[in-house]
Amino acid sequence: MAVLYFVLGQSPTLFWWYRLLLLLVILAEYSFSVHPASTIEFLPGFQGPLPFQLETGYVGVDGQLFYYFVKSERKPEKYPLLLWLTGGPGCSAWSGLVYEIGPVNYKIEKYNGSLPTLVLNPYSWTKVSNIIFLDSPAGTGFSYAKTLPINHWGDFKQVDELLQFLNKWLINHPEFISNSVYISGDSYSGIVVPMLAQQISNGNKEGAIPPINLKGYVLGNPQTDQASNDNYKIPFAHRMTLISDELYKSLETSCQGEYKNIDPNNTKCLKVFQDYEKCISGVNKAHILEPLCPFASPKPHGRRSLNQNSEVFLRSDSPLPQFGCREYDQLLSRYWANDPDVREALHVQKGNIGEWERCNPVLKSQYKREVVSSFQYHVNLSAKGFRTLIYSGDHDMVVPNLGTQAWIKSLNYSIVDDWRPWLVQGQVAGYTRSYSNQMTFATIKGAGHTAPQYKPKECFAMLRRWIDHESL
Repeated sequence: MAVLYFVLGQSPTLFWWYRLLLLLVILAEYSFSVHPASTIEFLPGFQGPLPFQLETGYVGVDGQLFYYFVKSERKPEKYPLLLWLTGGPGCSAWSGLVYEIGPVNYKIEKYNGSLPTLVLNPYSWTKVSNIIFLDSPAGTGFSYAKTLPINHWGDFKQVDELLQFLNKWLINHPEFISNSVYISGDSYSGIVVPMLAQQISNGNKEGAIPPINLKGYVLGNPQTDQASNDNYKIPFAHRMTLISDELYKSLETSCQGEYKNIDPNNTKCLKVFQDYEKCISGVNKAHILEPLCPFASPKPHGRRSLNQNSEVFLRSDSPLPQFGCREYDQLLSRYWANDPDVREALHVQKGNIGEWERCNPVLKSQYKREVVSSFQYHVNLSAKGFRTLIYSGDHDMVVPNLGTQAWIKSLNYSIVDDWRPWLVQGQVAGYTRSYSNQMTFATIKGAGHTAPQYKPKECFAMLRRWIDHESL
């Protein structure tokens, strides 16, 4: 690019005309791989026209990636663009949209065979930002790949496809090219999001077209370093009084703080670790205060019809959650997303998607986890000054906040605003601390692994203040 600048006589005007011309060439090249986007005005299960702007579509990379795009209820051209990735890997972004931060929720009621009802979420993050909810990688949600095996995807391949997706999406939505961009997600996205942010940053430095106006990233209960994460589960269990002082001391003494890869010859450690596992076996790891229910993902036998008895549809080899369990609510997505009227309304490609699942267990089992720790990506991004919001539901045992706090401290940046409560409507919503690398850490009091699902009001207040550069 520097050479072209010289060749064009060091004229800024000619230089930027060249960039515009190159952008138009790229747009023509990419147009064949992007299906026409569809504006959705009505959704089955929602009464009346949608009071927000929803668009769905496919963007072709190696596979066809399906997205839901919701414009901000504030001025879309002024406020940030978030790319939201649900974890898993292999969990649909619809889960993040309808259970966590999107503009609609399901009305939680016992399933009677009719189409589940959608209602407005008063705490949608789309009130303050534009959000692309993306089913990634292919094989997730309504995304698909016709010819590629499901084990084609791993961390590096997914990040490469995400970058291609975002480039192509922005080319087809040029009105958002100047918007601030934040890469965001939760759970396993803690691996993928910082990798993607670094790729974007590197591309911008090298003169990528279109440039992506990356300002930072947002992560909830993020997996970062699996070994460290597992090692902090036992201190978390002790702090939450799930195990006794005596058992905790025995674990510390016998295992010396290493619980991920226990030496098979260390019989004493193995014995006390088994005692620990017995103590927590009946605990819901996603939220330790909630009942332990089966995960709502076993595949039902046969296809659903609205007249079919729900008990027949729910029959499977594994038990399914009962009404009253949070996991029961997740079954509503399957009933809704597998309805032919819903698929037609969303403009899902016909003949390419089988049974929709909130999380694809086959993809998850075949996905190549190539990056065991994303810590170094945080190191690199912190050095570049990107804004970051890291939040943790404080009752999550899947990714305990103790482990998250530990790697943040390991970045070794000075504290700007020390540990303090943050409030919503005069009540303590959690605790927060900010650092000189523009990183804010916040706990959400009483929340679990996907914090906005448990505490939507508090999480919305947190995101709004952070987006608006206000103190939590």
